[in-house]
Amino acid sequence: MPTIARDRDVDRAELDDFIRARPQGVLITRRADGWPQASLVTVGLGDNGDLLVSTYPERAKTRNARRDPRASVVVMSEGFNGEWVQCDGTTTVLDAPESVEGLVEYYRNIRGHHDDWDEYRATMVAHGKSLIRVAVERWGPISRGGFPARLFPQEQD
Repeated sequence: MPTIARDRDVDRAELDDFIRARPQGVLITRRADGWPQASLVTVGLGDNGDLLVSTYPERAKTRNARRDPRASVVVMSEGFNGEWVQCDGTTTVLDAPESVEGLVEYYRNIRGHHDDWDEYRATMVAHGKSLIRVAVERWGPISRGGFPARLFPQEQD
């Protein structure tokens, strides 16, 4: 049975549900010369709807997001042939210690409970962790690749 390509337009609540269940993504920022730079990331959904990415201040994605706040995040399903969605927005970069509560939110919203939040906070500061927040301004449809439906009219779902 062939996989038929499809796009589903979704509202913000459906988008948030999709993202919550899929922490795999690609963060796309702009290098100083304007070319895109892609980073595979674990992405969380913040309490306010921002996309959250844990990082370090010296990473290319962090430097790029500071210089040019425009970014895109492609949130993907685990399987290569699964669904994905692209979200576009504006970044804010927070460094330790200001990043710590956002990193707690990031961890809690992806993984849930941590046995020792004080230890987690101390580790984030000791490691100098940064947090990139992407305020989502627009998003495309939730898409799935495959064959055009016109090639298999009997298989449409």
